[in-house]
Amino acid sequence: MLRTPDLHGIRYSDASNATTNDRLHYLEIAELAARIRARQTSPVAATRAQLDRIATLDGALHSYALVMADAATAQAEAAEAEIAAGHYRGPLHGVPIAVKDLCQTAGFATATGMAVHKHHIPTEDATVVRRLKEAGAVLLGKLQLTEGAYSDHHPSVVPPVNPWNAAHWPGMSSSGSGVATAAGLCHGALGSDTGGSIRFPCAANGLTGIKPSWGRVSRHGVFELAASLDHVGPMARSAVDAGMLLGVIAGADANDPTAALDAVPDYVAAASQGARGLRIGLDPAWNGDGVDAETQAMLRQSLDAFRTLGAHIVELQLPDMAQAVADWFPLSATEAAVAHEATYPSRKDAYGPVLASVIEAGLAVRGTDLQKIALRRMALRGRVAALFGRVDLLLAPVHPFGSPTVAAMQALGEEPALVSALLRYTCPFDMTGHPTLTLPGGANATGMPLAFQLVAAHMDEATLVHAGAAFQGITRWHRRHPLD
Repeated sequence: MLRTPDLHGIRYSDASNATTNDRLHYLEIAELAARIRARQTSPVAATRAQLDRIATLDGALHSYALVMADAATAQAEAAEAEIAAGHYRGPLHGVPIAVKDLCQTAGFATATGMAVHKHHIPTEDATVVRRLKEAGAVLLGKLQLTEGAYSDHHPSVVPPVNPWNAAHWPGMSSSGSGVATAAGLCHGALGSDTGGSIRFPCAANGLTGIKPSWGRVSRHGVFELAASLDHVGPMARSAVDAGMLLGVIAGADANDPTAALDAVPDYVAAASQGARGLRIGLDPAWNGDGVDAETQAMLRQSLDAFRTLGAHIVELQLPDMAQAVADWFPLSATEAAVAHEATYPSRKDAYGPVLASVIEAGLAVRGTDLQKIALRRMALRGRVAALFGRVDLLLAPVHPFGSPTVAAMQALGEEPALVSALLRYTCPFDMTGHPTLTLPGGANATGMPLAFQLVAAHMDEATLVHAGAAFQGITRWHRRHPLD
């Protein structure tokens, strides 16, 4: 049962004036970094502000699986001393962030939302964690997730609560990352996306997130759900912030031979390029069929904003995404069965019912059926890649309806067609590996966030960042915050 926090009397706010009222907890990374570098704000003060806010609010929001207060304070003190000595490492130096609790952290539990791993304490950091530390970031703790990063929480875990409205869904497996960042309990976070789990919590919580190209970010030390579908990426308050985080964690890794060797662009520099001349493609039928009125209105307004910025809108037809959604289920289930073979079925009793049923389904998939999926997947990847000969970006919803309630999402498990509808716009781009950027684009009648996504060519996250930064330069949706 959902535990509802006491949110009475808490109002919505537009934090565009965050610099004047000094609400440190809602500062974007870019602004906090500028303050830290100019020594207007200290890493220790910023970290203490976050830890105090976590202590005050997270008992109701349940976004953290583990708060690493002592380690974070020590990292902040070290960052402050280094900066004072003139050793500035870059824009994450001294900035408090957090990571999804499937990223290994040496000396601290990494439970992956699972009872079976509750006491697992790694001896080394995941590559993404190591790179954040090397950049001087302050690691506040580990963020809660669904069991094994699939769709439901283990029965022993209290799910994170959407800070905009406790009755509404906080997103899929990276829900802790979404809730903590939206509520001002960290300045940015890492999430993972196998079928939509960066995009869903960004949409639900009014955040900006990048699902990178598959291979752009090392998966070494990140617990698998489905290896060929898993993407690790940043969740933040702006496209610039997401680009800053991605620039640190991306790149080749000797410990992960699937990490791409491509050079990592300067995403922050790319953010200043604007959107003039960009060709933004959309499939009117795919974007409109079965999509509710509020989401369609948000998409139209977002397209109008890009037209104002000088972008060109191009209508096109996408390949058969329904087949990709249908194929995603057996493929992810089979890969999950491989990921869990060390503990399932030998420790089956420690598993929740949803993840166990997925693994069982994966064990039953025939090899010939997997080969057919592999062939269709390669064809889909090629057809989507070909579209980027005509356009620079694709624009689509994150899901076909506005902010769903927790009750509605619980009912999805009994309605397979609704589950497919939820994944309709997200899992195809996990199947193809193309990068996406989720952007807050509006609000529904009750004030809950609405969002859309942009999709780019493989390894072209730079275009996502500069298009997103241009959009956010003339809109304020990313500056709305739920709590004050």
